This record gives sequence, structure tokens and C-alpha cells, in this order.
Amino acid sequence: MKDGGNRTASLLSLFTSGGTLICCALPALLVSLGAGAALSSLVAAVPQLVWFSLHKAVVFGVGALMLAAAGILQWRARSLPCPADPALAAACGASRRSAARLYFVSLAIYLTGAFFAFLAPLF
Repeated sequence: MKDGGNRTASLLSLFTSGGTLICCALPALLVSLGAGAALSSLVAAVPQLVWFSLHKAVVFGVGALMLAAAGILQWRARSLPCPADPALAAACGASRRSAARLYFVSLAIYLTGAFFAFLAPLF
């Protein structure tokens, strides 16, 4: 698989991980900052946000699947050869590094959302 596929998988995992923030971290942040009115205004303006909270198991499940797929693709691509041309080799290396960074940002977002969805309510 080409490095573009890794980057695409990383971008998809970023978007699904972003859903976990919308589901759980954003409401918790707004309420903890005393901005409950802002949260209610946001939900009134975009009532579809409630769906994320009601179906957080689905949101986190899809996010986990996308992160797993992106992680597997990253792992498999780590030892693929880059082109012999120096300019293309540099682009190949840069693409791999940016895809890896994007993957780890997605993972951090996912874990933040998981904390607020499942662990923070226990405290």
C-alpha cells in the first residue's frame, strides 16, 4: 500500500476521533468552565449533537476500528521502501512522518474523549 493510503487512514481516524470529543469532552469542558448555558445554546443550534451522546458506544466503537485500521497500516508501511530519487525519497519520508503524527494526534483525541465519556463520570 502506498503512503497516501496511510495518510487517508490517519485522516479518517482523526475525524472519527473528533466525534468522541463532540460526544463527551466538549460538553464536559463547557460544563466544568461554568458555560452550561453555552452548551444548551449549542445543542439548541445543532440538535444532532445529542445523537453522539446517546450513541457513544457506537461512536467510540467506530473510532476504535478506524484507529486500529490506521495503526495496522502505519505498522505495515514502516518498512516499505521509498523511491531511489532523493526528492521522492524525502517526500516519502515526510509523508510517513506526517501520517504518524496525525495518527498519534487522533489517538490522543480518542483517549481524551474516552476519559470524559467513561472515567470522568466515576469521579
